[in-house]
Amino acid sequence: MTMSVDITTGLAAPHDTGPHNGVRSDTETATTVAAAESVLSRRFGAPVRLDADEDLGGSDRSVVLRVRVAETPFSLPRTMVVKHYHDHVDGSRPDPFAHEAASSQLFTALTAPERVSPELMAHGVAERVLVMEDLGRAPTLADKLLGEDPRAAESSLLAWARALGRLHATTAGREADFDALMRRLGERSWRDPIAGEARVALTELPELLADALGVQRNPDAEKYAAGTSHLVEGTRYRAFSPSDVCPDNNLVTSRGVRFLDFEWGCMRDIALDAAYLRVPFPSCWCSFSLPPGMTEAMLAAWRAEVSVVWPDLDDDAVLLPRLLDAQVLWVWLSTWWLLPRTTEQDGPIDANTVSPRRSAALADRWRRLHTDAVACGRIAVAEHARSVAEAIVSRFGAEAERLPLYPAFR
Repeated sequence: MTMSVDITTGLAAPHDTGPHNGVRSDTETATTVAAAESVLSRRFGAPVRLDADEDLGGSDRSVVLRVRVAETPFSLPRTMVVKHYHDHVDGSRPDPFAHEAASSQLFTALTAPERVSPELMAHGVAERVLVMEDLGRAPTLADKLLGEDPRAAESSLLAWARALGRLHATTAGREADFDALMRRLGERSWRDPIAGEARVALTELPELLADALGVQRNPDAEKYAAGTSHLVEGTRYRAFSPSDVCPDNNLVTSRGVRFLDFEWGCMRDIALDAAYLRVPFPSCWCSFSLPPGMTEAMLAAWRAEVSVVWPDLDDDAVLLPRLLDAQVLWVWLSTWWLLPRTTEQDGPIDANTVSPRRSAALADRWRRLHTDAVACGRIAVAEHARSVAEAIVSRFGAEAERLPLYPAFR
């Protein structure tokens, strides 16, 4: 349940692409259980004893366990999920514990029908631990997409798009609440975790494309791309974003899709999440292609939810240019992340799991950008996108010509 591409300046390798694959030490497990017992006992005013039930993964930043309530004088759920963060040692980067704790508090304050995340049962700043509702052993959206049932994958994608729209609609106008929660956790300021890298990518990518692919510079396309940085600044279409809405961070439950992992949760322009419907999943290892018509159906499902708050987004003349801006930003940023440099070889986005080749994913993104830019009348952007896609295929060969469908749709 973690960001799929590390947020670091310079070329980012795929990072924390799935559950922790190592073996947790007994000490790590015991420390996590003890921290959860401490915050629960403090909240309820009497001892609560827990037993570790299952290692749910986590990352190099955290331990995630399912725990069973062994002893309590209160009426508590039989099982809960505990996320225990390691110490935050890099002061130059956002503290993922603060972002997750503030995000979880924000959602827990909503009514049950509005909530699209686990309920936060307790948390401790000193212990750097969160105790959350256990949503059970439901499959993730990734499980559906990598499975063998196309109808299940289609219905899950549509449910995910509706849930994403509902998340945006219910958190619109709550930025002051999020600010206050972050300050209460000791964070005097926060920022969109991709903001810094996006600005660097928009500046550096033209030179990278020239060096690695021989693509000639296109001043008009570069000017347009630079203008998309407004999406990581201030706009009026702002709401909460998990920032990492990759398929493995979404549970498909009987009550609808539930979002997990708010390590990078923030308030930002909703187009940056909506672009995941077009690009699909640009920051993720699980980034195959979708069947014809799927993107349009998902966009319609998302739009039906957000147009209640932003009625003007029902107008294509308003929505589609904003989506193109977000699409350009993600295509440029993900290319800056993933494009093999001049001396590097092509390979999967994540060699340790079912993942497409970098070249195939990037070429597909630039081809789709060409199509959508033509539809919006952005000819310079379209011509540049076509040149990049052709150059990727020229360098990496036939395997870059076609991005496979998600396994469920093959």
